Amino acid sequence: MSGATNRGRIAAAFACAFASAFALAQPAPEAATGYETKPALVAKRFAIVTANPLASDAGYEMLRRGGSAVDAAIAAQLVLNLVEPQSSGIGGGGFLLHYDARARRTAAYDGRETAPAGATPRLFLDADGKPIPFGAAIGSGRSVGVPGLVAMLDLAHRRHGILAWRELFAPAIRLAEEGFAISPRLAQLVARDPLLSRSPGARAYLFAADGAPKPAGTVLRNPEFAATLREIADRGPRAFYRGAIAADIARAVQGDPRGAGALTTGDLAAYEPMVREALCRDMREWRVCGMPPPSSGGIATIQMLAMLGRTGIASAAPDSAIAVHLFSQAGRLAFADRDRWVADPAFVAVPVAGLLNRSYLDQRATLIRPARPVIPAPAGEPPGAPRDAGAEREARDRPATSHLSVVDARGNAVSLTSSIESAFGNRTLVRGFFLNNELTDFSFVPEVDGKPVANRVQPGKRPRSSMSPTIVFDRAGRVSLVIGSPGGNWIINYVARTLVATLDRGESVKAAIDAPNFGSRNGPVELEAATPIAALASSLELLGDPVRIMPMTSGLAGIQRVPGGWLAAADPRREGAPRGE
Repeated sequence: MSGATNRGRIAAAFACAFASAFALAQPAPEAATGYETKPALVAKRFAIVTANPLASDAGYEMLRRGGSAVDAAIAAQLVLNLVEPQSSGIGGGGFLLHYDARARRTAAYDGRETAPAGATPRLFLDADGKPIPFGAAIGSGRSVGVPGLVAMLDLAHRRHGILAWRELFAPAIRLAEEGFAISPRLAQLVARDPLLSRSPGARAYLFAADGAPKPAGTVLRNPEFAATLREIADRGPRAFYRGAIAADIARAVQGDPRGAGALTTGDLAAYEPMVREALCRDMREWRVCGMPPPSSGGIATIQMLAMLGRTGIASAAPDSAIAVHLFSQAGRLAFADRDRWVADPAFVAVPVAGLLNRSYLDQRATLIRPARPVIPAPAGEPPGAPRDAGAEREARDRPATSHLSVVDARGNAVSLTSSIESAFGNRTLVRGFFLNNELTDFSFVPEVDGKPVANRVQPGKRPRSSMSPTIVFDRAGRVSLVIGSPGGNWIINYVARTLVATLDRGESVKAAIDAPNFGSRNGPVELEAATPIAALASSLELLGDPVRIMPMTSGLAGIQRVPGGWLAAADPRREGAPRGE
């Protein structure tokens, strides 16, 4: 059967389904949401959106001074490390997607953490060969990977920076020394974290003398972090990866009383960021570019868009049961492939071309049903796939990670997602910043049915990620949309939902970001609590979908081309803000 014939049959089947399920295609009833929308910003020359107003101010300062998108992203990221230490920082890593307007080229910068040389596939197994509890793994030295953020930002700056490296550190150093007010979100996360108060450094920094969490509005100063930033500003990344800072990191990991890790100063000195080819595919009249492996975000997002394009989802009301039903099935299929096939390409033959092959996606789309979906969805067998990969299921919930989007006055763009993995990483504070627990993004079980799991722990390997920084281009090759989000492996659904809304339905990026979240990670349909979408639960259950209603705290940051400039919007669920002019 030809691909065109197959796509025609799929479309015909869904046309019949829509006709017979008109009631299910009606929008969800109006209801109050658990958050207030924020005003968007329309800018003519440049714009930046980050997860915190102080970070947006820092990036805006660099853009006003003639800096590049990379300059603004670095300045903002350093401030994010300070004002939302639960989410990202120099103790972790990230992925940066960059568009060079002059060269008309998109590059993917990989600053993902790596497993220490002393790590083994049994890293998260106990003496009996069983996985240790996830909470125990997070709160120990064994979860810490070699941080990659500083090296990645330096590499991107050497290629695309305009302002001096040292200048980019000034806003964060100033805030660290003079102090900033603890935000409501930071105060809330400190108060509810069960592990944080057990860390001596975190307790001294974020808790009062009586042991109570410092409340929102308290002025917080971090002179130790300011000193760390000064060293890196003056000496470059060498100050971080070699010498006293590296020694302190290794000492904290190896001496962790909750469980020693294997990270050494040699691991830090050996770290190298990577430049990869961006993963780009044509989608209708758009070209969508995302991160390649070890991130699963680019593959999964493009898979979902391609499969949904074969269902006619754009003709359904965006907040209807039918639309949610179809979107969730595409998510199940993409997550099934992600969990089986995607890992660090230096260690595993990831069948990227096969996973994005049109005929393969045609075949996968036939599994999207008008009713009674397959749950969980099976992984496919894409062209070029290895035959010895064990299947894996992973759907952990994490509130960390941060995202920022930038477009500068020259038309360059940055989409940067960064993380220390769990909230406050592994909760160890070293020289004013938290260390990551990114190694828990590996599969705890190295083999399934006697076959090695693609995302198992191996020395020097980068754990699979769901981070999905994305840049979309129009038919003329111009940047049309810069988008991304934090949110663990929910990120894929957050970004894909926004892309369906903006690209297929023509909504503004603000309307798309403000809309309720939903999707599936190859389990139940997850609906955002306290939003109108939650009222669809009974209709979805009639279609055969198990449903889970839950908070879904995305942190989308988007910039969209509009007539005369850029529309910049921040997610109302977090504390972000746009800036520009």
